[in-house]
Amino acid sequence: MRTRPRTGTLMTRAWTLPVLAAAAVAAGLLTTVPYGSAGGGGADDGAAAGPAAGRLAAAGAPRGKARPDARHVVLAVHGGAGTALQRDETSPEREKAYRDGLADAIRAGKKVLDRGGDSVSAVEAAVRSLEDNPLFNAGKGAVFTTDAGHELDASIMRGSDLAAGAVAGVRHVRNPISAARLVMTKSPHVLLAGEGADDFAAAHGLRPVTQDYYWTQARWDALMAAKKKAKGARASGAALADEQAKGTVGAVARDGKRDLAAATSTGGLTNKLSGRVGDSPVVGAGTYAKNGTVAASATGDGEIFLRGAATATLSNLMEFGGKDVAAAAYEVLVKRLPKLGGEGGVIALDGEGTFDAPHSSEGMLHAYLTEDGTIVTKIFPDETPPHT
Repeated sequence: MRTRPRTGTLMTRAWTLPVLAAAAVAAGLLTTVPYGSAGGGGADDGAAAGPAAGRLAAAGAPRGKARPDARHVVLAVHGGAGTALQRDETSPEREKAYRDGLADAIRAGKKVLDRGGDSVSAVEAAVRSLEDNPLFNAGKGAVFTTDAGHELDASIMRGSDLAAGAVAGVRHVRNPISAARLVMTKSPHVLLAGEGADDFAAAHGLRPVTQDYYWTQARWDALMAAKKKAKGARASGAALADEQAKGTVGAVARDGKRDLAAATSTGGLTNKLSGRVGDSPVVGAGTYAKNGTVAASATGDGEIFLRGAATATLSNLMEFGGKDVAAAAYEVLVKRLPKLGGEGGVIALDGEGTFDAPHSSEGMLHAYLTEDGTIVTKIFPDETPPHT
């Protein structure tokens, strides 16, 4: 049985019989660790203590140093940056739902890696899990456009040869990340948009869904609130956004060959203009993977990540600037992008398993898996304080 998650504690699957414990060890023990203030070491301390201990030094206080969150990481996911869940306003049931959603995505990718699958398949599986979860702004839980429709974007990239695929503005694809992979593997193109992308996905075996598949009450309520907020005023990005407008999802992974891959998927911005495309389906902005540097998936103000070529810049700072993954991610997310007027976050993983998740927004939902089978989930601001 698994213990009930508690804040600031190490959560494991508790095995009461020795034979079950032995079986768990043989299968690879899987634990979930939410960060808390008790017993937390710095990133360097965590690395020295082993892969399960790569946690932040202090809860709540902004971080000002560029150092990795964890080492020995093989897979990570994010559920979006922006206004964070507040610990004192989040019920235990809601907390569990978000942690489980992130952990389920990690487990989906882990299954692929455990059977010898490649990093591309792992990130696709992880993102599909998030797309199927209505808590997140992708797939089933996609937000509404200004005309009460849904237009979804996604991209995927392979680090070994820089192959990439993406779709933008799809309206009838259940899992846009799988459509993006089909573009990468079954077409000579990188990005397909709109009706053509929907048709391509259907022609290659993805059964289409109707628009009402994406509908959720929470997203409808968010659209109504956004329209009310924007009424009578010039609509800005901030005015149009609901608290989960930056709820892009994504994944990064390295496989047994140390090949990197990254994937990103989103429903976009609440109340966005029909036809608007953000950074998520754009290689080098929302998604990038290159062996020798980094696999990165971004979330935040899409227009800013586009203008700042965020994920490609991160890779270039490593390749040409000699920075490590944490220093490069910190420079892009904390030093460069805020000057353009936006905020957000990124999950970034190098080929050695060094992982960082810097963000300038109040929070960023994310989780990662280490080589020993540990799953770490972070959903509250005191678990993942913003960088400054």
